[in-house]
Amino acid sequence: MPVVFNEPLSFLQRISEYMEYGYLLEKASLTDDPLERMTYVSAFAVSAVSSNLERIGKPFNPLLGETYELDRPDLGFKLMAEQVSHHPPISAFHAESEYFKINGSIHPKLKFWGKSVEINPKGIITLELTKYGEVYTWSNVNCCVHNVIVGKLWVEHYGIMEVLNHKTNHKCVLNFKQAGWFGKDLHKVEGYIYNQNREKLKTLYGSWVTDIYAVDVDTYENFLKNHNSNGSHSQNNSAKTNGATGNSDVSDDIPTKSLSSFDLRIPTQQVIWKATPRPENSTQYFCFTSFAMALNELREDMCRHLPPSDSRFRPDIRLLEEGQIDAAATEKNRLEEKQRAARKDRKKKKEEWVPVWFKCGTNPHTDKEDWLFKGDYWDRTWSKCPDIF
Repeated sequence: MPVVFNEPLSFLQRISEYMEYGYLLEKASLTDDPLERMTYVSAFAVSAVSSNLERIGKPFNPLLGETYELDRPDLGFKLMAEQVSHHPPISAFHAESEYFKINGSIHPKLKFWGKSVEINPKGIITLELTKYGEVYTWSNVNCCVHNVIVGKLWVEHYGIMEVLNHKTNHKCVLNFKQAGWFGKDLHKVEGYIYNQNREKLKTLYGSWVTDIYAVDVDTYENFLKNHNSNGSHSQNNSAKTNGATGNSDVSDDIPTKSLSSFDLRIPTQQVIWKATPRPENSTQYFCFTSFAMALNELREDMCRHLPPSDSRFRPDIRLLEEGQIDAAATEKNRLEEKQRAARKDRKKKKEEWVPVWFKCGTNPHTDKEDWLFKGDYWDRTWSKCPDIF
């Protein structure tokens, strides 16, 4: 794909944006109430996709063996990610702090529906709150980019997200609504936290781009009943998706409104999460958040301890960031040809690619195949790193 369709970040760097609101996991770890912990973890799962709003640039495909490290002591966590497979493309990541460990592997599946592209981010996110020995798992919902042929590009998320606490069996079921005709439910998220007996304990609602609120179930349902909601809050009204029908119940020409918070202003509601406003000049810089704008920063002191495979050293990304489009395209082609040559050489020698920092194994909490972090990355022994740039 031509480089002009890209934004100057690797997909590994884009994954690290999941952690922008990692403070929610710290809040979860500081409460002794398992219901509150599920509330904060669920809000974190929603916040992880908030940076996708208006992000119509495609991140660079990571090269096989490419890595990315993000050490943010100011936010209390460190993260590393690795491209562990090229066919199919799989990106694995691990983040940790004194409060939590989080792992995941993303295997995006794309479908083209004529006027739109649907991205299904296959893969499981596994979170451990170390203080309580609790493990939570969930998968991200589908993303759709509308008007890829003609018109104004816009992005929406839709589908059902289930966050499960494997220790207490609390489950949060969230419905990311499709915009619908005239954009009525654009960006809307609503759902419930259930106990092991499938009894509703708490309501979560709001928007995946701006904020999430929590309130007790009776108050929420009485509020909607009194405001002629006609049952639109019901979790049974699951979103239809392009993937299920090959067609959407939403017009590609919408949205008619750009930011919808769905703040119901219920007196007893609790604000769980609010998105950080984007910089005023965000639209001039690929609609990046402030968090995203810092991801490709490369200071002199960082050069001394980062591996040579880190995304910050990719010349094509760096050149695009500097506005040198033709040079970026040339470097992108060179790197892709180098990757193809390396693959042919391995095939000739009958060698299999072995990731350096992750290994394929069984997730002990889901019993499904997953990519597990080996843990030795932080020893900073880079002799095993491949020459990919």
